[in-house]
Amino acid sequence: MSNNQNQLVLDALQQRFGAEVLSASEPYGLLTVEVPSNRIIDVLSFLKEHEELRMDFLTDLCAVHYPEDPGREIAVVYHVHSMVLNIRLRIKAFLPISNPEIASATKLYSAANWMERETYDFYGVQFTGHPDLRRILNVDSMDYFPLRKEYALEDETRNDKDDRFFGR
Repeated sequence: MSNNQNQLVLDALQQRFGAEVLSASEPYGLLTVEVPSNRIIDVLSFLKEHEELRMDFLTDLCAVHYPEDPGREIAVVYHVHSMVLNIRLRIKAFLPISNPEIASATKLYSAANWMERETYDFYGVQFTGHPDLRRILNVDSMDYFPLRKEYALEDETRNDKDDRFFGR
């Protein structure tokens, strides 16, 4: 994406949402903005309905767990794309792990349905207004969210491993 396209998107967002665009950066040339979680549907609607931008395709929706960031431990990440203009944008909204709740985007993008279910399944994000929020890949009886960084990567009690083979 050219810098002109990034600037076009950022200008449109800042003109409409002002200080609610909490941050903006361009890692690897991809414009990335942070918005308050309670404004995510307004931002997505604006981008989708904007006469020029027309970001009508939800490429991806996922989450990231940042356990070292109190009150902002869960980031819900949206990638939207204008198929007509070939403009891409990453949007982040942060949630506290004590209440990881955000509005569902299923009414705007039907593709959000399974992506939100997967994000719930692995991170425990509650998408309010989702038509069928339940586990999609893990067993229903699972009582934890496996992609949260709350568990050791390996069993520390094992003594049958030779650390030389693990770069230690």
